[in-house]
Amino acid sequence: MTGVFADFVDGRTARVQRAEVSLSGEWLAIALPEAPPRQWRLDDLFSPNDQAGDRGLVVSSTDEPLARLYLADADMVRVLRSQAPHLTRRSPARAGAGGTGRIFAWGAAAVASVALILFVMLPVLANQLATLLPARGEKALGDATLAQVRSALAEGAVDGLRVCDAPEGVAALERMRARIVGDRTLPYDLTLTVLDHELVNAFALPGGHIVFFRGLIDAAGDPDEVAAVFAHELGHVVSRDPVRIALRSAGSIGVLGLLFGDFAGGAVVLFLTERLIQASYTREAEAAADAFALAAMAEAGIRPDALATFFEALQKDVGAVPGILRHFLSHPDLGDRIVASRNAGATSGRAFTPALDAADWAALGRICE
Repeated sequence: MTGVFADFVDGRTARVQRAEVSLSGEWLAIALPEAPPRQWRLDDLFSPNDQAGDRGLVVSSTDEPLARLYLADADMVRVLRSQAPHLTRRSPARAGAGGTGRIFAWGAAAVASVALILFVMLPVLANQLATLLPARGEKALGDATLAQVRSALAEGAVDGLRVCDAPEGVAALERMRARIVGDRTLPYDLTLTVLDHELVNAFALPGGHIVFFRGLIDAAGDPDEVAAVFAHELGHVVSRDPVRIALRSAGSIGVLGLLFGDFAGGAVVLFLTERLIQASYTREAEAAADAFALAAMAEAGIRPDALATFFEALQKDVGAVPGILRHFLSHPDLGDRIVASRNAGATSGRAFTPALDAADWAALGRICE
C-alpha cells in the first residue's frame, strides 16, 4: 500500500512530527524527517483509549507503548482495522518498555523514599532541632499544643475542654510537684494542668507542660500512684522528649500533605492530639524516664513501687487497655519495668511517707468540682 501521511508523537517529548506511513507485509513502516525510521509489527499494534474520532485512528505498539500515531487516511484506517489482529486490546505495558515492571519499580522506590524520610531522616532532624530550640520557643509550642488538645477533645464546647482549677486541689498538686522536683534546675518552669475528661492518662508537652486527665486521678488508689506518673512524665520533660515527638509529628504532617494534598484542618488537630496524648517514645527514652522517676520518688521519700501498683491495678480492673497503659504496652518489657519499680522500693532502705496527706489527697480528688 502506498504511503500516507500521519502525525507522530514519540511519547518522550511534546513535539508532533509529520510522518510517512506505509504497509510492508507484516510491518507498519513509519518514516520520520528528523529521526530514525520505525518498524511496528501489525501483531503488536493496539489502539489506546485516546481515540481521535470515528474517522481517524490512534495507533501504538507494544514496543513503544507511549508513542502515538494519529492516522486520518480512511483507506489506511480500514486496512489496519482488518489486518492488525490485536488492535482493540489494551496495552500490555511491557516492563522492558516502561510498563508495569518499571512502574512497580518506581513505585517501590517512591515508597522506600517516603519511609526513609518518615522513619530515619525526620527523627534525626527532630533530635537535632530539639537541642537547638530555645526554651521560650519550646514553651510557646507547648502552649499552642495544649490549646489544640483542649479544642480537639472539647466535644463542642466553645472555650475548649475545661481546665480543673479548684483552689485546694491546685494547691495540693503544687505541693506534690514541689516535693518531687526538689531543688532540681529545669530549663523552664513546670506547668501542671488537669483536664476534665474521663481518660485515664497523663502526658508531657513541650515547654514544661505536664497534663493529667481527671480519669487518671479518679482511677488512682492513692496519691503515691499519681506522684509516680508525674515523676515519669517529669523525666520526659527533663530529657525534652515531648519536643522531639512534636517536631517529628509536624514533619510527618508536612510530608503527608505533599503526598495526599490538603492535609489540614480537623484532621491535623486529631492527628497531632492522638500522637501527643498516646506519645510513643523510644525504648531508651522510656527507660531513662523510668530511671528518673524511681530516683526522684526515692529522693522525695515516696515509695517508688507506686507506679507498678498503679499499672497492675489498671490491668486487673479494666478490661480494655486504657490510654496510659497503651503507651507503656507499646514496649514489650512492661513486666520488667514493673519489677524494676518494685525492686527500687524494696532495696532503697528508706522510710517512705505518702506523697500527700489525707486532706490534700481528698482535695486533689475534688479538683474538677
